[in-house]
Amino acid sequence: MKNTMNIIMLSCKKATELIEKKLVTKLSAVEKIQLKMHTAVCGKCTTYKNQSEIIEKCLAQIHQPNKEAMKLSSEKKEQILKELEKTK
Repeated sequence: MKNTMNIIMLSCKKATELIEKKLVTKLSAVEKIQLKMHTAVCGKCTTYKNQSEIIEKCLAQIHQPNKEAMKLSSEKKEQILKELEKTK
């Protein structure tokens, strides 16, 4: 019976490992259930999960800048073309 409970209920250490694993890959069905059950009763791990997701989203935004901000104005394009013409 104790072994079955260990399979069903995770320690906080194992839960945080699964939270981090979930950010980079898919969890198995068993892992999803285990994590869902653990976070249902553990507020600290739920907070950790939410914070990890926020941090991951922020990092994704930093590494994927806004494409609109990366566009060159027509003035800059003209300036670049003029500079290229000078080098010919």
